[in-house]
Amino acid sequence: MAILVVAEHDNESLKDATHKTVTAAKEIGGDIDILVAGKGVKDVAAQAAKIDGVRKVIVADHVSLKRQLAEAMQEVIMPLMDGYDAILAPDTTTGKNFMPRIAALLDVMQISSISGVESPDTFVRPIYAGNAMATVKSSDAKKVITVRPTAFKAAGEGGSASIETIADPGPVKSEFVSEELSKSDRPELTAAKIVISGGRGMGSGENFAIIEKVADMLGAAVGASRTAVDAGFVPNDYQVGQTGKVVAPELYIAVGISGAIQHLAGMKDSKVIVAINKDEDAPIFQVADYGLVADLFKAVPELEQALRDAGYS
Repeated sequence: MAILVVAEHDNESLKDATHKTVTAAKEIGGDIDILVAGKGVKDVAAQAAKIDGVRKVIVADHVSLKRQLAEAMQEVIMPLMDGYDAILAPDTTTGKNFMPRIAALLDVMQISSISGVESPDTFVRPIYAGNAMATVKSSDAKKVITVRPTAFKAAGEGGSASIETIADPGPVKSEFVSEELSKSDRPELTAAKIVISGGRGMGSGENFAIIEKVADMLGAAVGASRTAVDAGFVPNDYQVGQTGKVVAPELYIAVGISGAIQHLAGMKDSKVIVAINKDEDAPIFQVADYGLVADLFKAVPELEQALRDAGYS
C-alpha cells in the first residue's frame, strides 16, 4: 500500500500537523511519501525528508501553489494519484479546502477528521460535535482522509528520504487576492502548549484583559467560546470549538465557559483541563481535571497574584 501525505507548511517551515499525519499514515501501513507544494519550499522539503518512516518527498515549487489554493493543488495531486492507494492531509483550514475536490474528482467518499485507525480501511472519527465516535469502513479503492492532528502523536525525526521535484502544475483560473490576519505576540492558538479561554461569563470584551494578563505571564494563547465571539467580545479567530479551532494543549484553562457540546468538541483532548465557573452544575466540570466554583472576577486576579508571587511576570 502506498500513501501520499500532503504537508502543512507556510513555505518556510513544516508544521507539526504534518508529523502527526505521518503517524496516522504509519498506523494504516505501507510506503509513505510526502508532497510539499508551495513556493520557495526547499527548506520545507528538507525538513520533511527528516521525518522517520518517509520513503520520498515530492516537491512542487510554483508561484500558483504559494497559498495552496484548491484548484492549484488539484493540478498537482491528481496526476500523482495513480501511484497511491490513499492520500492524507491534516484536518486544517488548508486541508479542508482542497481535499473534498480531490475526493470528488476521484469519485470516492472523503473520510474526515479521523482520530483513530483500526485497519487500512477502517477508521474512527467524531460525530455529533464530538459527543460520539463513529467507526467507519471504506470500500473505496482509493482513500481520501483528513486527520485530526490533536489525536495523534508527532512522528519522530531521523529519516533521510529522497527528494524529487516534479513538473509545474498547469494553469489555474483562480488566484489569491489578499488576506487580513490578526497579529499577536502570543502563541498561535492551535500550536500553543497553554490556552486560556473566556466565555460568556466574561461579560464584555474589556474584561478579557484579566485573562490576557494571565496568558502573557504563562506564555499562553487566548481563546474564547462561540457565545463570547457571537457577543462581539473578541474576534472570530479566538473561537475554540466545533465551528472554530480544535486545540489540544498541555493545559487548557476555561474561564466563565459553561461547556456546551460544540465547545467541548474543540478542546476535550487537552492533556489537563482547568475550569473556573460560578455555576457548580456547568457541564465544563464533567470534563475538567480541576474545577473551581468561584466568581471569575475574584479567582482570576488571585491566580495572577499567585503567579507573580511564584516568580512569573
